[in-house]
Amino acid sequence: MKTIMVIGAGQMGSGIAQVFAQSGFDVYLNDMNEAALNKGMNNIEKLLTRAVEKGRMTDDQMAETLNRLTPSTGLEDASNCDVVIEAVVENMDVKTSVFKQLDEITPAHTILASNTSSLPITEIASVTNRPEKVIGMHFMNPVPVMKLVEIIRGLQTSNETYQAIEIITHSLNKTPVEVNDFPGFVSNRILMPMINEAIYTLYEGVASVEDIDTVMKLGMNHPMGPLQLADFIGLDTCLYIMEVLHEGFGDSKYRPCPLLRKYVKAGWLGKKSGRGFYHYE
Repeated sequence: MKTIMVIGAGQMGSGIAQVFAQSGFDVYLNDMNEAALNKGMNNIEKLLTRAVEKGRMTDDQMAETLNRLTPSTGLEDASNCDVVIEAVVENMDVKTSVFKQLDEITPAHTILASNTSSLPITEIASVTNRPEKVIGMHFMNPVPVMKLVEIIRGLQTSNETYQAIEIITHSLNKTPVEVNDFPGFVSNRILMPMINEAIYTLYEGVASVEDIDTVMKLGMNHPMGPLQLADFIGLDTCLYIMEVLHEGFGDSKYRPCPLLRKYVKAGWLGKKSGRGFYHYE
């Protein structure tokens, strides 16, 4: 399996495309929005240039990596691919629409993977005629740096599909972890309630933003406090994942904090909007 398509040229999609290209795969980076596609390709080139400047790769290695990347605005290019990884917006209707199209376009051997951080792989797979070849491949942000990939089995994902994706993950110099299909998987089932509880701690006036983060950094040795991390993830994304957990488990312990809802309604989405729990230039 040497030819890959990544759908979605945002921060996650472009990062996934970059690590595949660096590992010797031929990669289509696809986005129907040409401006987003150009931005994604430019971001990859900037990161590779920085790696050359820091001595982490040579000019020749950068050129070879870029030569393996092909920008694409049409899903039809997926007909040439062995694996397609979807990294579009975290919305079930959008994802299932993409998978329905991919199921019609791609050859029978093609594995269809989703980079979803919380949505059920079994439900995504159900809209295809190849549920045994649908799997979750959840990369961590920033993709070129973080070693973990959660590999999520849907109800009908075959052992052959899992093993193929596990081998590919190792070839990217990443560490695969096998996860069954439950809301939030492992990473966000643990991380998001922690962030949500930190927001409740602020909401109830227990401590300030800075002090809550300081407790977690100095007391629990976290590299970043939960409120700052929420800003970097995006408060809208945090809210969406908490809603998936709350709906999926039907347990009140996953109820999103009202302050989180208020910030999202105000447009305070974190670093990307310039304001969240902290102010950004």
